[in-house]
Amino acid sequence: MTLTILDPSRARRLKAMTHHSHDGVDRSIMEAASFDDVAGYARFLAVQYLFHRDIAALYDAPVLQALLPGLAQRKRLALVEADLADLDLHQPETVQAPLFSGAALDVPTALGWLYVAEGSNMGAALLRKEVAKIGLSDSFGARHLAPAPEGPAAHWRAFTAALDAVEIAEADEPRTGQGANAAFLRVQALIDGHID
Repeated sequence: MTLTILDPSRARRLKAMTHHSHDGVDRSIMEAASFDDVAGYARFLAVQYLFHRDIAALYDAPVLQALLPGLAQRKRLALVEADLADLDLHQPETVQAPLFSGAALDVPTALGWLYVAEGSNMGAALLRKEVAKIGLSDSFGARHLAPAPEGPAAHWRAFTAALDAVEIAEADEPRTGQGANAAFLRVQALIDGHID
């Protein structure tokens, strides 16, 4: 009989569980020439707005703020809105309510969604170089891609340390992976609807 030992890091387990869907999202964004010009970036920004609108309530949830120190300061929706305003773009219209609305939430599922949202900050370092080529910066048009003052790696390590420290019943743990995969599927659906 072979005994499987789970990685003690929830963040590493989520990375392994979402590898395929994460790669698909990255590939879709880059193949769509999202950073070749401002028009392509505007489509990418629409995806960012809709995703961050979906999850904004998670950053305001007291139960999650208690588990993840500094969570409220990580919220990026206002930065995405400022980027849209910089480029004289309207917020994308949608008839769908945000996926999370501040009502009762499932903590394990929410942690999976936040893992995806916060992980995107690591990829933002590469994207910042691309948007600089089309005249955008941390202070104009690409504010939401700007790194945290302590740097993206330290910002990510602080988040994953807190994420790994959250105590969840073993029976509830699979919902973190389900939440993370659902988040990547949501981003992919937004890409398919606004970029492709």
